[in-house]
Amino acid sequence: MRRERYQREGQPAVPDGSAALPLPSLRVVDAVGLVVGIVVGAGIFRTPSLVAQNATGPVSVVLLWALGGLISLIGAMCYAELASTWPHAGGDYHYLRRALGRSLAFLFAWARLTVIPTGSIALLGFIFGDYASQLLPLGEHSSALYAALSVVVLTGLNVAGIQLGKWTQNLLTVAVVAGLGLVIIVGLFLVPAAPAPAAPVTSDGPPHAAWGLAMVFVLLTYGGWNEAAYISSELRGGRRSIVSALLWSMVAVTALYLLANAAYLRGLGLAGVGQSDAVAAELMQRVAGPSGAQFISVIICAAVLTSSNATILMGSRTHYALGRDFPLFSPLGRWSARAGAPVNALLVQGTISLALVGVGFITRRGFETMVEYTAPVFWFFFLLSGVSLLVLRRREPHVVRPFRVPLYPLTPLLFCASCAYLLYSSLAYTGAGALVGVAVLATGLIPLALMHRRTGHPRSKPSPGGRKSWGFGRPRSV
Repeated sequence: MRRERYQREGQPAVPDGSAALPLPSLRVVDAVGLVVGIVVGAGIFRTPSLVAQNATGPVSVVLLWALGGLISLIGAMCYAELASTWPHAGGDYHYLRRALGRSLAFLFAWARLTVIPTGSIALLGFIFGDYASQLLPLGEHSSALYAALSVVVLTGLNVAGIQLGKWTQNLLTVAVVAGLGLVIIVGLFLVPAAPAPAAPVTSDGPPHAAWGLAMVFVLLTYGGWNEAAYISSELRGGRRSIVSALLWSMVAVTALYLLANAAYLRGLGLAGVGQSDAVAAELMQRVAGPSGAQFISVIICAAVLTSSNATILMGSRTHYALGRDFPLFSPLGRWSARAGAPVNALLVQGTISLALVGVGFITRRGFETMVEYTAPVFWFFFLLSGVSLLVLRRREPHVVRPFRVPLYPLTPLLFCASCAYLLYSSLAYTGAGALVGVAVLATGLIPLALMHRRTGHPRSKPSPGGRKSWGFGRPRSV
């Protein structure tokens, strides 16, 4: 019965006597909730001021956010082709492995384990800690304590099972979208329009540099939609379900961001938005006073928890794929039938995230340190995922693709160019934390070398399919 259902949904058959594997248990609406929950996090309550500082007027602000939505939609279309053609719990890891080889795929999985989602979970924990401390301080180290608490509690919820994890995510997403909707209504209809500036607002430096820096913040705020690829093998409704989930998610997020920025600009003006560190709180305070600011702080806490919960759920799927393919990490590749989740992967991910919270606490710059730590590694592998689409189109042209990215190859080339620019920016505009993230990625060469040494030269053995084996032992079917 389970094998037949798995094959009906377009997944590989479950081998006789095998351990539990991920089954289609999520609806498209669940996936949309996960993606919107990841993307619509704390960023939309903070980065609009940074974008406004580098914009020449309200129109340019709207154009920047619209362009960010378009670039994200282009990326979503690229991922829709990859995820619908090769649904897999490993997401980007699986595409990199097929297109660019097991060594590079291993380094990506290592980055996911040590840098990208784990660093993001710690980063979101510190944002939650900063805002939660304004509502109920826990002493001198309140922010770090809240950050650690969020990691422990949300990891525990996901260990308890996929159903509890997804309903937690859906409820938090509804709360966030409702809160952001309230901010939009207040800014567009209830607050008197801010007076227009006497003179045009100008930013320092050449216009192209200002726009480039603004796009860094815009695209960082849109980031996270690609995480839907990690649950592509758990979606009901066949392989095209992931296409609907990605595209509807990006349309919803872009609409919310454009409306939110229009509300900020109308209620505070361009100068007011640019000078504020908490635009939503200031906007609400103009209507309801301090109680309004406290209310929006609660909403921001919910937004951060939404993003953190979704990142925990999605991130564990790559660690699971790592354990399935590489015997050295086999404990991560065990799927719990009871929980419907990779429990070992969740626990290891939570432990590393807690360690990174400790690093942020030591530096006393938790949020900034984690941004620097994650950004270059993230955009490097994002770029390689776009390259994977180009490689697989050429290498496997006859594979049935339920969805094909339109205007090929222009669309994936635009996506790759955007990722390359963000990679450059994340190195050019960040500090020592970026070098630490790159160094941690480089430590993945150690287990890679050990596995090479254990099995001989990586190209020395032919694989069953006729291609060269990468020498990491026999891969496990998923």
